[in-house]
Amino acid sequence: MTSAKHSAAFFRAEGVLVSTGVMSAAMFMAGQRAGMRERALRFGQAIASAPIFALLGQNDRTLGNRVAHLCYRDMSEDRIVVLAEEYVEDVLSEKVLDSGIELMRKAKADGHRVVVLSEGIAEIMDRLREKWRYIDDLVCNRLEYRGGKATGKLIDPVIGGYEGGRWLTQYAAEHDLDLSRSFAYASHGPDLLLLSQVGHPCAVNPDFTLRKAAREAEWPLMDYKA
Repeated sequence: MTSAKHSAAFFRAEGVLVSTGVMSAAMFMAGQRAGMRERALRFGQAIASAPIFALLGQNDRTLGNRVAHLCYRDMSEDRIVVLAEEYVEDVLSEKVLDSGIELMRKAKADGHRVVVLSEGIAEIMDRLREKWRYIDDLVCNRLEYRGGKATGKLIDPVIGGYEGGRWLTQYAAEHDLDLSRSFAYASHGPDLLLLSQVGHPCAVNPDFTLRKAAREAEWPLMDYKA
C-alpha cells in the first residue's frame, strides 16, 4: 500500500514576494565597488544591461540574468556577502509584498510544501529565507567563484528562463509531489511552463505576456502592491 503524495505551493519571488528584481541588486552592488574607476565601470555595465534585461523580461530571461550578473566580476566572496546583507536590510526589506507573504503563510498553514524560486543570488536570498520562516525549499541563482572571487558567471542551471517547467517535473518526482493538487504563483512570461504543470496556477502582478496567457487559459489573476 503506497502512501498519498504530498502537495506543494511554488512561489516566484520576483513580482510575487518582492516588488523588485535582479537589476536593483546589480545596481546596488555596482555602486559599492571599491575605487572610482572600478565603480564607474561596473555601474555603467549594470546600466547597459538594463535594456537587455527589460527586452528579454517577458520571454526567456536566462540571457538577461547572465548579463545582469556580470557586474559581480572580480568581487571577493566576502565582500559580496557583506553587501548582500546591506542590500537586504537597506533596500529589499522595503520592497517586500505583504500580500505575497500572506499567501505563503496560508500555503504553509494548509499543509503544502512551500518552495520559493528566485532569479536572485544565494547570498541575497538566503538572508531573506531567514526572515521568511515558511519556506521549505529555496531555489535561486548562484555565482561562480574562482580563487575567492566571482567570475561574473552564474552556475547552471540559471533560474529565470523556460527551464522552470522541466525543473518542476524533476522536483516533483524527487519529493513525491502530486502536481495536480499543487499551487504555483508567478509574474513573468517565462513562468508559463511552471504554472501550466500544476493543478492550481495563479498569475500574480503579471507582465503583459503572462496576463494575456492567463486570461486565455482562464487562470486566476491577482494584482496587489503590498
